[in-house]
Amino acid sequence: MATDTDAGRMRDLPLRDYRPRSRLVVPEHHVPSAAVPAIDSHAHLGRWLSPDGSWMVKDVPRLVAEMDRCNIRGIVNLDGRWGAELAGNLARYDHAYPGRFATCCHLDWRELSAPGFGERLAAGLRRCADAGAAGVKVWKDLGLHLRDDRGELVLPGDQRLAPAWAAAGELRLPIFIHTADPVAFFDPADARNERLEELLSRPDWSFSGPGFPSFERLIDSLEELVAAHPHTTFVGLHVGCYAENLAWVGRMLDTYPNFYVDTAARIAELGRQPRATGELISRHPGRVLFGTDEIPFDARVNAIYFRFLQTLDESFDYSLEDPPPTGRWKISGLGLVEDVLRQVYAANAEALVPRLRG
Repeated sequence: MATDTDAGRMRDLPLRDYRPRSRLVVPEHHVPSAAVPAIDSHAHLGRWLSPDGSWMVKDVPRLVAEMDRCNIRGIVNLDGRWGAELAGNLARYDHAYPGRFATCCHLDWRELSAPGFGERLAAGLRRCADAGAAGVKVWKDLGLHLRDDRGELVLPGDQRLAPAWAAAGELRLPIFIHTADPVAFFDPADARNERLEELLSRPDWSFSGPGFPSFERLIDSLEELVAAHPHTTFVGLHVGCYAENLAWVGRMLDTYPNFYVDTAARIAELGRQPRATGELISRHPGRVLFGTDEIPFDARVNAIYFRFLQTLDESFDYSLEDPPPTGRWKISGLGLVEDVLRQVYAANAEALVPRLRG
């Protein structure tokens, strides 16, 4: 029997120590592999994001074996950079395992330091394409951090970048673009912010305040970019960079046939609105790509994605972490039919990245 002392102690329980245990009794499926061969369209295998400059994947044959166990036939590696770094990624992955990996290059933003950078960036893309790049990765620093020679922020829709985007279209290099970040990262980190715990652990992810453009300005600039270049393919990473607003994502997919999205690192958002997510995918099955953004590859995390996409399970954990990093909620599955799964898992990626065609 609980005592008054127990109740008083619980009233002062810190949120960080609160670990509620669900008492729901619901179906639970373990899904260790994709129902059909899959391509992870959003992975980081290079050295760019490594804290010590080493390869994200230390043992490539082991990675390939793990991919086989999960029925993941191919991976898009977003870490190619340019020059020698691109060559190193291509040799380690694409050339060593033909058909299993496709490496994207980056734009060398150091070119922003002098006028005329659009043409120089376009020339750099042509060199990367000649070297074997399969696509282009554009990170969120475009719009948040990168500045021109006058010290002004450069946004995705900046007309001076047009030669680079046009070159990507001519070269048939899809652009995998991450603009902004979760909407809550642009809100004050206060008691009303649904990502407060995450922002307290990573204060560098907070973009609230005068030093940054608003989320709305960034996402509008992304649309300006997509609209201005109809012959260039853009993959809006993280569910079009706006997983919190699937009506906006759906409008983008309705309006711009050159716009695609991936699922990477957003099943927490998608799984708390499964009906809206299922409706979005059912309207645009040819424009959604499976991706995880998991660093490094983890079969247990892939199993959560497979469960989310393939089953109708309800109220399950979207993360292996406790508490979950994005927010203290559960998700429910979509139960996509096989024809849709085949498109989302692989066919859509194959259409954009022919190197990975089975």
